[in-house]
Amino acid sequence: MPDQLSRIMSLRDVASQINSDGDLDTLLRDLIQAACRHGSWDLGSIMTVDLAHGFALVTARYESNAMLRRPLGDRWELATSPALIALQRFEPVYIRDARESVEFPGYRLEANERGYCTVLIYPMASVDVEGRPMVLAVTSRKVVDVSPDDLAFMAIIVHLGAIAIERAHRHRAQLAAAEQLRRVLGAQGSLLQEVLAGGSIETLTAMLGDLFNAPVLVLDFFASSLLASASPVPGVHEDDAWRLMLEGPAGRQILGEVRDAVTTRRAETITLHLGDKLSLDARIASLMVDDEAVGALLTFDKSDANDLQKLLIESAKFALSVQLMRSVIRFRFETRTLTELFFEIVERRWRDEQDMLRRARRLGLSLAAPMRMLVTDFPDRTNASADLSVDGHRAVALLAAQLHVAVHIVTVGGALVCLVPQEEGMELDRVARLAQRVSETLFHSFGSEPIVVVGDTCEGLESIAKEWERCWRMIRVARTFGRRGAMTVPDFGPLPMLIGAADSADVRSFIDGAIGRVVEHDKKHKSAYLETLAAYVRSGCRSQHCADAMDLHVTTLRYRLSRISDLFGIQVETPEQRFAIELALQLHSLVESSIPSGKRPKSIPRMRG
Repeated sequence: MPDQLSRIMSLRDVASQINSDGDLDTLLRDLIQAACRHGSWDLGSIMTVDLAHGFALVTARYESNAMLRRPLGDRWELATSPALIALQRFEPVYIRDARESVEFPGYRLEANERGYCTVLIYPMASVDVEGRPMVLAVTSRKVVDVSPDDLAFMAIIVHLGAIAIERAHRHRAQLAAAEQLRRVLGAQGSLLQEVLAGGSIETLTAMLGDLFNAPVLVLDFFASSLLASASPVPGVHEDDAWRLMLEGPAGRQILGEVRDAVTTRRAETITLHLGDKLSLDARIASLMVDDEAVGALLTFDKSDANDLQKLLIESAKFALSVQLMRSVIRFRFETRTLTELFFEIVERRWRDEQDMLRRARRLGLSLAAPMRMLVTDFPDRTNASADLSVDGHRAVALLAAQLHVAVHIVTVGGALVCLVPQEEGMELDRVARLAQRVSETLFHSFGSEPIVVVGDTCEGLESIAKEWERCWRMIRVARTFGRRGAMTVPDFGPLPMLIGAADSADVRSFIDGAIGRVVEHDKKHKSAYLETLAAYVRSGCRSQHCADAMDLHVTTLRYRLSRISDLFGIQVETPEQRFAIELALQLHSLVESSIPSGKRPKSIPRMRG
């Protein structure tokens, strides 16, 4: 073995490797070469230990004499290798003469075949690029007695090598981070350029799939559309099959789950359940416009998101939000413009009828031609009314296209109005079929069946206003009697006419004059005089029959009727008096119960927000 001075000098050569900026493979070859040359060993190798598969793999080798009896192997079973023992104990393993080793029979066989004797294996405090632990092994062709100084010298070499390897890892990580940063900055520029150039959201989706190197899914809440760059489960669905599936019920389910997740501001990841056996985990990012969620970006990337990837996600969110903002503005402009025109008509706020007709024609709507009105009243979900309007708008437009029915869709808060031009030869059944399909589709989307009313044919501004009032009265009747689904005017009989009459000032004055004081007294004193009076009239003014129906003693009933007469001057002794009170009670019940308490809108609902 070398003397102490030469060993100290040789450490300088090993230490110089720490400042080398070469790649890791070159560093490992230089390190094992320095260990063998300065430690006077004939053969040496650096191995990574693959614990998962039970092998030690040679990554770098040095040999002082190339004249070997046969090529050396690069893979060892851990069961026959002392490398595992060195790692477990984290101390060197010394085999004085491998040719006589009983503990490692594999080494004894190879030592005899290849002509080496002493083996020294050191664990290294470092890992390879895949995170696997490493060991350094040196051998001699003759038997060598290794002293404590020899062990200390080799320990210093191994320690310096571990420092160099760690530095190489950091250098490699820095290069990778710089490259990723360059890629992210380039992606920001390309995404912004695509948006400013007016590119489509389909193109952006494809670009994001390439940038993330993973499948992405872009959801547009206003258009109720899903755009995929590629399939996240290629073994189950190919790209085209995945996109086709997103157009069906699975896509609507994903859209609902993602919208709920974005609305409730849940975790940054979401699990999508597609059937009984398929579930997908995705990273979710909401797309906002004016502090309103208008879409979402899903990335099917299982790796942990580092800072640069988060920066890329923010860049993608910005580009997609700008792109979706155009869709939102266009949607709002079209719907609000048509909605304002519609309300000017039904509220009779127009001054020049010809001007209204010209404005409608610019929007593609002919008000002078016959049309039929179809009004859809959404289920009561006040926390998501905007979402219902958007989803309903798209669903009705798709259904109309499928049934080849031309429609103009007007958003009116928690409802949609479809103006269907009455083309020559178009029958009511065609519009009724559209109404039925709308009811069925929205039931699956909202989880509750809407009210869909098909009105009569109308033509001109005043006719449209009257038909809207009649359709709205029909909706009020349907709410009163708990009816849902598609329905037409004959389904209701005279009820809409009675409600329309009850809304008039003369009829309300009649109700107030007949029973108004009773209503106010009951509200103020929590009494039940109106209930008693209604029950008495329903029973045909028979005291015993009424008392039995109300579960009262007949004396108590007569006392209440006496108080009603004294307080309010109401008599029902003659047929004329009885008819007037009964009519007032019926009209009052019809008006008050037509819309649930606390949720009674104006006669014409206005668009929210």
